[in-house]
Amino acid sequence: MVEPQITVEVVYARPGEQALEQLHVPANATVEAVIRRSGLLERFPEIDLASNKVGVFGKASALAATLNDGDRIEIYRPLIADPKEARKKRAAEGKVMKKGAREQEAEE
Repeated sequence: MVEPQITVEVVYARPGEQALEQLHVPANATVEAVIRRSGLLERFPEIDLASNKVGVFGKASALAATLNDGDRIEIYRPLIADPKEARKKRAAEGKVMKKGAREQEAEE
């Protein structure tokens, strides 16, 4: 008996380079199994599944989660700076965001 198959995508991006692999996998495949099968771990050695977060269509996912037909697995890079800390730093330095176009028109 032939095992049912689904089609999924695995994506990873770094500055200046993006990769998208489309795979046909067993219907009970896990996120981790599909990532390993995609070849992206060999192509991008900086990916470490123990530390890189992953998601399905922008929502965080466990490596053991099973997939549905048409799902897109995304492998995320670590943030360079914490957005909350960057905002706090700007506020502490007293920097003001640039005025929007409407505010500039009102002043003229």
